[in-house]
Amino acid sequence: MKIATYKIYINGRWVSSESGETYTRVNPANYNEILGRFQQGNEKDVDKAVDIAEDAFEKWREVPPPKRGEILLKAAQLLKQSKEELARIMTREMGKILTETRGDVQEAIDTCELMAGEGRRLFGRTTTSELRDKFAMTVRLPLGVVACITPWNFPVAIPAWKITAALICGNTVVFKPSSDTPICAIKFIEILEKAGVPKGVVNLVTGPGNTVGTRLVKNKKIRAVSFTGHKDTGAQILKDAGIGKKIGLEMGSKNPIIIMDDADLKLALDGVIWGAFGTCGQRCTAASRVIIHKKVRQKFERMLIERTKKLKLGDGLNPKTDIGPLVNKVAQDKVTGYIEIGKDEGAKLCCGGKVPKLKGWFVEPTVFTDASPDMKIFQ
Repeated sequence: MKIATYKIYINGRWVSSESGETYTRVNPANYNEILGRFQQGNEKDVDKAVDIAEDAFEKWREVPPPKRGEILLKAAQLLKQSKEELARIMTREMGKILTETRGDVQEAIDTCELMAGEGRRLFGRTTTSELRDKFAMTVRLPLGVVACITPWNFPVAIPAWKITAALICGNTVVFKPSSDTPICAIKFIEILEKAGVPKGVVNLVTGPGNTVGTRLVKNKKIRAVSFTGHKDTGAQILKDAGIGKKIGLEMGSKNPIIIMDDADLKLALDGVIWGAFGTCGQRCTAASRVIIHKKVRQKFERMLIERTKKLKLGDGLNPKTDIGPLVNKVAQDKVTGYIEIGKDEGAKLCCGGKVPKLKGWFVEPTVFTDASPDMKIFQ
C-alpha cells in the first residue's frame, strides 16, 4: 500500500521542508497502520514562514474586519461539509471515539462562526478628555505575526480557537501543530485556504518542538505566542520568548471531582466517568481524583467500579467502543508506570491496570481507592 507524503504550507504553497527529512505516524489503535509521511521541519522553514507572514501582514491588516469575517464564515460552512470526514481522520490519528471527534469539529465550526461575527464587533472606546476641545479615543490595531502552537488531543478545535481569533483581528499566523496529529492540522489549513485566506496569511510548519517550536518562539518578528500543552514546555516558552511578546499559555492540571453526601450519585457517576475517561483521560480538564464524603463513599465506589468494568476498549471508529487508545507508546508507558507506582505506594487497585492484547496503545480503564494525599498518584 502506497504511503501518502504530506507537506508544509508556506506562502500559499505546499512545499517540502528544507531539511529534506520526513517522519511517519501510525494509527494508535493499530500500530501496524502507517497514516503517512510528514515533513520534519527545521529552523530555516520557520524563519521563511515568519518572513512571509510578516510581509502578508501589511495587506491583511488593511482588509476590513467584516470581510475577514466573511472568510471565516465560509470556513465554518466548509467544516460543516467535511465534519464526518474530519472526525474519522481525527479518530484514526489520535484515537478518541467518533462521538468525541465529531464534537471536536463542531467546536471549530462554532468558533469560526463566533469569530466571523467579531468582524463587526471590534469596537474601540471613547472617553472624555481632561483638556478643552480635545477628543479621546482608542482604536484596536493588530499585533503582527502570531505563533500558534497546539496539542494533539483537540487537533481541530484548539487550532480553530487560536488561529481564527488571530485572523479576525488582522494578524497573520505561523502554525506549529503537534507531531502526533499533522493530518488534522493540514486539513484545517486546506479549509482556510479554500475559504479564501490569502497566501502568506496562514503558514504551517510541522516538526519537533525542540527545533520548530523553539525557533518560532524565539523569532524576534513574532509578536504573540499562543500555546496549549505541557506545563514544562510552557515554562520554557516564557524563558525563550524574550521581551515584548504577548504570551498565552494553557497547560495541564490535576483536577478533582468533589462529591458531597447530598449529591445525586447517578449524575455524579456520569460526571466522573466522562471526566476520567473521556478523550482517554488525555486532556488538561480531565478529572483524575474523586474526593468523596465518607457517608456515601462505599456506595459510590461500588457504582464507579461496576460502571468502569463495563467500559469497552477498542478502535474509536467502532460505535460500540467507549474508550479508544492512548496517543502513542510514550503515553502508554507513562500510564502503566503510574499504575505500578500506585501499587507500590499501597493504594488499592480495584479494576483495570492491565495492557490488553490489542494492536494499539491501550490500557484498561483503572480505578484506585485508599489513596492518600502524600501518594504520587494523588498528586
